Amino acid sequence: MEQQDKETPVAIEQSSGRDRLNIHDAIDLETGRTIMKDVLTVDALSTIMLLMGIEATYPGMRLIHVFLDNARYHHAKLVQAWLARPECWIKLHFVPAYCPHLNPIERLWGLMHRRITHNKCYVTFMDFSIAMLAFLRAGVPGNWGTYCDEVTDHFRIINPTECRIIA
Repeated sequence: MEQQDKETPVAIEQSSGRDRLNIHDAIDLETGRTIMKDVLTVDALSTIMLLMGIEATYPGMRLIHVFLDNARYHHAKLVQAWLARPECWIKLHFVPAYCPHLNPIERLWGLMHRRITHNKCYVTFMDFSIAMLAFLRAGVPGNWGTYCDEVTDHFRIINPTECRIIA
């Protein structure tokens, strides 16, 4: 294999890869609408912020079912205390460990990577962030008819006037 000298231009410039976009995200399985929090760290506090965003998005629901993985911060005492409030109408359901294929949000991340990051190079981190957030905020709900079965794996709403299923 021939070694490249320093004067030979590279075919595609690369970013340093040191910037990080942390998104704590949920998706309405009926509409494809996403609820996102851009956070410094995904932890118990960001989980509560996300759950607060879900409550604010659906103020008239009697019950909101949220499916999530078994990350430690989802089980944190702080999260459990927040959920124990009498006025809380969110119920958490945990998918089995090591089964990301059962978690619709993981399936959404896979779809996002196939559409936004695979075989694409963004000049700046800002360009990358804009593309990713635009896809999640507008692209997914706007194309939900196309993406629905790929993300939901055929989860369905039982009675959309009384409850929401969020993953």
